Parts: sequence; structure tokens; C-alpha cells
Amino acid sequence: MSGKILAILMIATAVIAGAAMYYLQVYAYYDEVPATSPAGQVRLTSLATGQAELVPVAGFKGIDADSSPLRYRACFTMPTSIATLTETYVVRDHVVPLVTPGWFDCFDEDEIGDALENGDAVAFLGQENVIYGIDRVVAVFPDGRAVAWNQINHCGEVVFDGKPAPEGCPPKPENH
Repeated sequence: MSGKILAILMIATAVIAGAAMYYLQVYAYYDEVPATSPAGQVRLTSLATGQAELVPVAGFKGIDADSSPLRYRACFTMPTSIATLTETYVVRDHVVPLVTPGWFDCFDEDEIGDALENGDAVAFLGQENVIYGIDRVVAVFPDGRAVAWNQINHCGEVVFDGKPAPEGCPPKPENH
């Protein structure tokens, strides 16, 4: 009889640990990003100045987590046409939207990735080094829907592997 009890305890422990791990990965670390916060303000990098400029958006909905700079995701609408945006702001190629928790349903990484690949959406550099080695990317659809996420840039790829920053990259901050 004690073997059955031990087996039941082991199975119960595994189920509880699995459920806790799932909850921690999918829900626990994410916080809502208020539209009025700095992270809720959408910026695009100007072709003319090379600086990230605040752009008007509506219906901002965002999430982020302190556990990783790559967990930032946002959805919103942009009143500016893609034609005007491509004439004014830096377009980014080779961007890949990252996987998002299923409960943040306005951000569908498969739809976004397909639209970018097919030319049905355009990706822009939101802000370079929003956090050292991490760029913010903004993708805009023709109907005005837009999404944003953080992506490791070429400097971050090298520095995060423990190597010195390549030529043309800003110096690595002391706290990294």
C-alpha cells in the first residue's frame, strides 16, 4: 500500500510543478503597459534625422515583463498611411515577430510573419537600442492595424554571447 501512496504523491508533485511552471511562463511575469507610460508611446526612427520620433496611435494595448527585454508586445492602430510612413521612417528588413502568450490575442505572430513575408505589412525601426542590444520593431498593415515588439539587434547578438561589441556599435553599458 505504501508504494501506491508514494506513486500518487510523486504524480501529484509532478502535476503541481508542471502547472506552476506553465503559469509562471505564460502569465506570471507579464504586466500591462499603460498607453500613458513611456513604453506605451510609439516611436519610429526618422529617415531625415535618424532619431526616434513619437507618432500618433490609437487603441494602444501592450504587455511587458521585467524578466526579459524581449517580452514587450503591443497592438494599436496608426492613422498614417504606409506610403507616408515609408517616405518618412526607416524600414526594417529581416524581422521576425516573437511568440506571444495566447491570451494576448491581438498579436498573432504567424499572421504578422506571413504578412511581412508576403509584403502585406511593412516593418519599421521603432527605436534602436531601446535597451542596449535590443531594437523596437513596429509592423503596420494597410488597414492601419499595427504591432510592436522588441528584437535583438546585431550588436546585442554579439555582446550577449560575451564578445566585445563590433565596430559601429555603441559601447556596452557598465551594468551588462
